[in-house]
Amino acid sequence: MNKDWSEKNKKMQTLIGKEATFREGIDVLMDLRNDLFQEITSIVNTYPPEAFYQMPFPKAEGYHSKTLVYSMWHIFRIEDIVAHTIILRDSQVLFTEDFLKRTGSPVITTGNEFRGEAIADFSKQLDVKAVHEYCAAVKASTDVMLKKLEYKDLKRKFTEEDKKRVADSQSVSPDEEAVWLIDYWCDKDVRGLIKMPFSRHWIMHIEAMGRIKSKV
Repeated sequence: MNKDWSEKNKKMQTLIGKEATFREGIDVLMDLRNDLFQEITSIVNTYPPEAFYQMPFPKAEGYHSKTLVYSMWHIFRIEDIVAHTIILRDSQVLFTEDFLKRTGSPVITTGNEFRGEAIADFSKQLDVKAVHEYCAAVKASTDVMLKKLEYKDLKRKFTEEDKKRVADSQSVSPDEEAVWLIDYWCDKDVRGLIKMPFSRHWIMHIEAMGRIKSKV
């Protein structure tokens, strides 16, 4: 794991755990997210469109078995769903800003259900620039939410009603490779969601993007 990202993540987790340092922890989280997003933007600005649907490690066990644009879509679909459908209980950025049409995506899901060539086929349908714009819009929206959090919010838990709302949104595929996500998210409290997906999930996939870009 990138040492700087890892250290910031650990520092953030420690700071948000105490009311006296909670706000400082959120500031560290913002800094980490900005660093990580800068890495995504650098890849988008450096590599040609065809690089984003290549799969240099198709049989690997790990996140680097995907494509660059799939990774972007996956990170921010999950963040959009968790931030809006679960925590805020409002409309996802995908819908409020017409990003489904703009990105060219054939699905509204996280993409967990795709395997092998299906990942490459899905990736070829996506407009990389529009996906990057979607990622930026989701990040900005989540950042606003995170900055408004108070220490007492960290222990907020979720219910069966929350799980049903996610399922009803059809944002998570019923495929066995994806449907587990609903329980995974809703069984956490807000503090748990700050870790996955708002920080560590980014690190894992963006590090994988670094491996992919080195081989495309």
